[in-house]
Amino acid sequence: MAAHDVPAVAVRRLTKTYPGGVEAVKDLDFDVAPGEVFGLLGPNGAGKSTTIGMLTTTIAPTSGGAALAGYDVVRRPLQARAVSSVVFQEPVVDRGLSGRANLELHARLWGVDGAAIGELAGALGVEEILDRPVGGYSGGQRRRLEIARALVSRPRVLFLDEPTVGLDPRIRLELLDVIAGLRARDGMTIVLTTHYLEEAERLCDRVAIVHAGEIVALDTPAALLAGLGGELLELRIDGEVPVALAALGARGLAAGEALVVGSTVTIPLRDATAGDAIAALDRAGLTVVAVNSRRPALDDVYLRLTGAGLPAAA
Repeated sequence: MAAHDVPAVAVRRLTKTYPGGVEAVKDLDFDVAPGEVFGLLGPNGAGKSTTIGMLTTTIAPTSGGAALAGYDVVRRPLQARAVSSVVFQEPVVDRGLSGRANLELHARLWGVDGAAIGELAGALGVEEILDRPVGGYSGGQRRRLEIARALVSRPRVLFLDEPTVGLDPRIRLELLDVIAGLRARDGMTIVLTTHYLEEAERLCDRVAIVHAGEIVALDTPAALLAGLGGELLELRIDGEVPVALAALGARGLAAGEALVVGSTVTIPLRDATAGDAIAALDRAGLTVVAVNSRRPALDDVYLRLTGAGLPAAA
C-alpha cells in the first residue's frame, strides 16, 4: 500500500472498559484520511476523551486497536507519538515560564529545531506576547500557545480535545478560525472532539456522532442534515403529544421521524406543508400555540439519533 493510501487514523473495534464493568468506548470503527478534519461529536461522558486518550497512547485499550499513519498505538507507541500531537482539555503549559520558553522546551524534548517557533507563534497569534510569562495570558491566548506547542514537533496528525471549552464566544470564534487555517496552511490531519454543534458543522469534513461510547452515525455534516429533509416544522401543542403524533401520522406527516421536546413537536416537512400539519391537529381537537419553520441543524440529527440534545455554546 502506498504511503498516501494509508489512513492517517485507523480505528478497529476499539474498546475501553474500566474497573467495575463501565464501558466507556464500545467497538469503535472509523478511518480518517490524510488532510481530513474529523470530528467526534457528543456530550460529556460520551467516550470522546477516552477515545482520544487511546489514540494518543495515554490510555490502554481493553480490546481492538488503532494506528496513526500505519503505526499501531499499542505495539509501536513511540512511532505513533512521533507522527502525532495532542492538545488536551486541561492546560499543560508551564505558567511560570514565558511562552517562548515553553515552546523551546518542547522543541528540545522532541529533539527538533526550534527555528520555526517565531513562525508558529505568528500563525497562532501569540507572537507579540511570546516573551511574557504564561501566567498572565488570557484563556484564549493560553489555548493558542498550547496549539503552537503541539505543532512544534511537526505532527502529521493533530488531536484537539474540546479545544474551545471555557472560552468566551468571541475568543471561541477566533480560535475556530485558527484551527480552520491549520489545514489550509499545512494540509494537516485534525481530529477534534466537541459538544458544540456549530464547531462540527464549521470545521469538519466528516462527523462521528458518539453516544454512550458508541458511534451512532458517521458522515459529512451535509449528508447527516439531508436525512431530515430541507425544512423542519416546529409546533408547540396545547394538548397530549401522543394524540398529536397519531393525528400527524394519520395524514402521512412523518410522525415516526418527529423530534419531541416537552410540548414541542418538530417534524420534517418533506412534501407536506405547514397548513397540512395544522389542519391535521385541528381535526384532532388540538390547539397549536406556536409555529415555526427552519432548516435542520446537527442538534436535530443528534436528538433524533439519541433522544437527547447537546448543550449550546456559551
